[in-house]
Amino acid sequence: MKKKISLIVKENDKNVRLDVFINANTSDLSRTRIKNLILDEKLKINNKIIVDPSKKTSEGDKISLIIPEPKKTSLKPYNFKLNIIYEDEDLIILNKPAGIVMHPGAGNYDNTIVNALINRENNSLSNIGDELRPGIVHRIDKNTSGLVIIAKNNQTHEHLSKQFNDHSISRVYQLLIWGKLRPSQGKIQTLITRSSRNRQIMEVSKTKGKFAITNYKTLEVFENKKTPTLSFLECKLETGRTHQIRVHMDYMGNSILGDSTYKKKFKRIKNIDPFLERQLLGLNRQFLHAKVLGFVHPKKNEKMLFNSNLPKDLEIILKTLRNTNK
Repeated sequence: MKKKISLIVKENDKNVRLDVFINANTSDLSRTRIKNLILDEKLKINNKIIVDPSKKTSEGDKISLIIPEPKKTSLKPYNFKLNIIYEDEDLIILNKPAGIVMHPGAGNYDNTIVNALINRENNSLSNIGDELRPGIVHRIDKNTSGLVIIAKNNQTHEHLSKQFNDHSISRVYQLLIWGKLRPSQGKIQTLITRSSRNRQIMEVSKTKGKFAITNYKTLEVFENKKTPTLSFLECKLETGRTHQIRVHMDYMGNSILGDSTYKKKFKRIKNIDPFLERQLLGLNRQFLHAKVLGFVHPKKNEKMLFNSNLPKDLEIILKTLRNTNK
């Protein structure tokens, strides 16, 4: 069943963005969801359809927002074993391996995390977003591993989306980069936008895009005659833009090991440890792992924190580096 929200703008709420006003006056709708509904012609002011989420309110405005019944999906099940580390009636915490995409899209409609979720006996998933993305509150890249949240109902999805929009979700990644950062820890603050040269990738911009903040800390530096200079980092996100850590590391001139998109060429070094060289050249994913995920449970209102160890292929590289740097 579709649902209707009706609001009247009072004097102290005038001259506020529509999406901000509605978000402040509803408890279970994220700002992103509100913006999408407005763009989809589901909002009227004084009985006139408005499609601009940034339009400012006026005192006395009568606002009505229609929330349509979610579309039903018809996705093919995929027999893929999911590494579920926590599940209750509202959400699932997955430890995603590298090499699989989160949801169907151009070129791959069948072999995704969503299709694997559909394959489960109890495949209850939220369905308020894109019909190809049931349950998907946020994403990590195909060749990134680590923790993701899946929403099993719409109320949970909205609540979690709001936490992501408010940047109150705790997300920590571990990564290995070429070279070393100076200073060894700090904060990267830039705008990130789609590249004008290649719409598939993102880039830092001085004038346009979304504000992005990455806090980084160097945990270990590896450099000697048998090792190219590499640094093991921990990054804590304040925002969650597309490819954010990868773009920020590339911007700093220290791309992530194994990143085939934002990449720095591997320079052959004489006398490098042959086992290490094979590992560095043979890595078919980026050395980027979503290690920590923390949030407030939508129903229990309790803080939840999950931790994931580095996958074996990444841990072996670290171990080899530590051994060659003794």
